[in-house]
Amino acid sequence: MNQEDYVQGIWDSSPFIAWIHNISKNQMKYLNSKIKDLNLGHEMRFIMGIYDNPGMSQDDLVAMFGQSKANVAKALKKLEDQGYIQREVNPENRRKYMLKTTSKGNELVPKLRKISRDWEAEVGITDEDYELKERIKEIAINGMKLTEDL
Repeated sequence: MNQEDYVQGIWDSSPFIAWIHNISKNQMKYLNSKIKDLNLGHEMRFIMGIYDNPGMSQDDLVAMFGQSKANVAKALKKLEDQGYIQREVNPENRRKYMLKTTSKGNELVPKLRKISRDWEAEVGITDEDYELKERIKEIAINGMKLTEDL
């Protein structure tokens, strides 16, 4: 058996989630290669989430991305220190902060989205994949619901 057949055999028997993880990791590698000078990693996803949902909390990001509170806190500190986001005390719950992007963050997100769309085009994700995207989003939401109290 040659190397290519061996690798294909591993991929054929891999669980579905391994494919999703691979897609995610490779997209991050691509994004990072395009914006090396910004020194951002997975924080890019957080800034896009905050941009799309101004006023969301740190706990919302934890649930959305399945990251630990410590990892999210560290990432938010980095984004805040770099001037991409700001925190405001939530007037309805003074122990929580509402997150929003700054003007610097607002300028960055459309650039990240363009790079992300370029990556999607390069790997073959098209407008015809709408139903697939919606199904994967549904699975992700179900996963969040299933594990929110764990």
